[in-house]
Amino acid sequence: MTETNNLLEEYGPREAMEYDVVIVGGGPAGLSAAIRLKQLAGEQGKEVSVCVLEKGGELGAHILSGAVMDPRALNELFPNWKELGAPLNTPVSEDRVLFLTETKSYATPHAMVPSALNNTGNFVVSLGNVVRWLGQQAEALGVEIFPGFPAAEVLYNEDGSVKGVATGNMGVNRHGQPTENFQLGMELHAKYTLFAEGSRGHLGKQLIANYALDKGKDPQTYGIGIKELWEINPAKHQPGLVIHTAGWPLDADTYGGSFLYHLENNQVAVGFVVGLAYQNPYLSPYEEFQRYKTHPAIRGFFEGGKRISYGARAITAGGLQSLPKTVFPGGALIGCDAGFLNVSRIKGSHGAVKTGMLAADAAFAALQEGRQYDELSSYPAAFEQSWLREELYVARNFKPWMGKGLKLGTVMTGIDQIVFKGRAPWTLHHQHADHECLRPAADYKPIVYPKPDGKLTFDRLSSVFISNTNHAEDQPVHLLLKNPAVPVEINLPKFAGPEQRYCPAGVYEYVKTDEGNDRLQINAQNCVHCKTCDIKDPTQNIVWVTPEGGGGPNYPNM
Repeated sequence: MTETNNLLEEYGPREAMEYDVVIVGGGPAGLSAAIRLKQLAGEQGKEVSVCVLEKGGELGAHILSGAVMDPRALNELFPNWKELGAPLNTPVSEDRVLFLTETKSYATPHAMVPSALNNTGNFVVSLGNVVRWLGQQAEALGVEIFPGFPAAEVLYNEDGSVKGVATGNMGVNRHGQPTENFQLGMELHAKYTLFAEGSRGHLGKQLIANYALDKGKDPQTYGIGIKELWEINPAKHQPGLVIHTAGWPLDADTYGGSFLYHLENNQVAVGFVVGLAYQNPYLSPYEEFQRYKTHPAIRGFFEGGKRISYGARAITAGGLQSLPKTVFPGGALIGCDAGFLNVSRIKGSHGAVKTGMLAADAAFAALQEGRQYDELSSYPAAFEQSWLREELYVARNFKPWMGKGLKLGTVMTGIDQIVFKGRAPWTLHHQHADHECLRPAADYKPIVYPKPDGKLTFDRLSSVFISNTNHAEDQPVHLLLKNPAVPVEINLPKFAGPEQRYCPAGVYEYVKTDEGNDRLQINAQNCVHCKTCDIKDPTQNIVWVTPEGGGGPNYPNM
């Protein structure tokens, strides 16, 4: 902030644009909020100015999800979405839930599968393509969308309410000095600002701390989802097939599992999720994913196929117990910036759409009353009365039970979901933040992972290459260390340098200096914006901030 303030003094003030509502993030939550605002304005013959800022170079560029989509919220936003050409093209045709050992697989009998994993009526989708379609609908309604402009700073009024946001400066070199291409960021002021940055939002995190929105709530808990998109042999393709697994390659004490979804055009989305409360510092979620693909029940789908895309993203998984207060003076948190994912269903996009709509309803009503900068209290009140709240309530004990180990968690989740239908007379709680759960390396033996074969399994750098990740070489590093000495003095000797394993993009590596000392090298240009480091760093010394606009991955269809 000091460098920004210095640049403001020399080159400021920043230009400002005024809107009724500014939305930070062009994902399903942000775009649904923008669309709903314009729909309401059109229905009532009112004018509402709405702007959406998106840090990706284009809408969908940073969107990554499994994804099987429940269309319930989309039905409410666009009852005629089929006629409008929404890319929900592949209805789920079959559900399989498998338990894996190292060499065998066991199908869970249908009667024993919780209803949360019943995907009848849902669709296998590319969420990135759904978001691009939502962007088209938003622009047709008059929403102004600015891709490649990340919101880098929250702006406040003198009374402490949110005034809007400022975009990041462009054309600043690695040392924070302006180059010949320097351009000062813009300020966007709004009566209400909605934050829809996705999981572990850079500004959402600040707002939660600034307004103590998590007071009295359980610690938030996360997972990392790592995904590949494959084009497979047509003879092996079953459009709409949905497979979820638990068990191998993770040990019984580590929460996680896989998904394998057959889309259209002989494409298969395959991914692996590891809960970030894991204890073993030698564990590598990326390597566990690569190992998973070698299982006899899985590898056959991919043999003879071609991997065409790769990416990773953190998942906000704490559920109802960890949900922060979602409103504050001048704005609100929506979608995964707050944490509306239903982890038992492995779905969040329908919750994102619904909360975007609920916040838009509240903001529109407030604008019609001539209000601004206050709390949109009708938004959380509407959530409390919604089907989404009911759905999250039923799922509230899933993650806490599964966090107690695979065997006990499976039995107790079965009792909770099948016997009690999610209405057990108790609510379990998350006790620790994920970064607190990592144990010293001395308690574990290193995990020896097999070397990649380049056909079914791959190294990190070849994976990052097909994520189309790019950052300007000379821009300021967007992965900050509060104390540069901590990695070598604490993380390396105590935790064996976990940064180099939990990062799925090869950003962090320990190298030797000319004097033979260790130092942490940060390859920020590799970053796929998953935010895992910001979450899992045991000393909370790493801070992810927004890089220059348009940087990061460029997912074509994830």
